[in-house]
Amino acid sequence: MAKIKIKQFKSRIGAPANQKKTLDALGLKKLNNVVEHEATPSILGMVEKVKHLVKIVE
Repeated sequence: MAKIKIKQFKSRIGAPANQKKTLDALGLKKLNNVVEHEATPSILGMVEKVKHLVKIVE
């Protein structure tokens, strides 16, 4: 599988609790934090859920 890098570019303040838990599950704890994951359907679904808070970077 391909690897993707996910960066949190917007604050989690004001986001619903389920979106905060999704960010935690992705491993994003702080602003401008970057994590690398396999591009599995579950990871891509989590990214889609919080797409307004994260970016996929190269």
